[in-house]
Amino acid sequence: MYVIRLADGTLRVPQSLTSEDGRLIGNAYVELQPGDPDYETFLPEALTEEEAAERRRRWEEENDDLEREFLAFKAEQEGA
Repeated sequence: MYVIRLADGTLRVPQSLTSEDGRLIGNAYVELQPGDPDYETFLPEALTEEEAAERRRRWEEENDDLEREFLAFKAEQEGA
């Protein structure tokens, strides 16, 4: 998940919610407006919605070698 910078300057920051024993309950985005205390912390890593979409598209198109490697590893583990 990426920090997304919307056209109006709002940042959508990923946040995970975990139970007391550390299990993941869910992932969501929280919105930070300019002036919020943590806004400047997340701003340098923020991507526009278009940049995030381009990264997703490139990952889907360029991950064939990694996917084959993972599937071979998974098959190896299941056969062991």
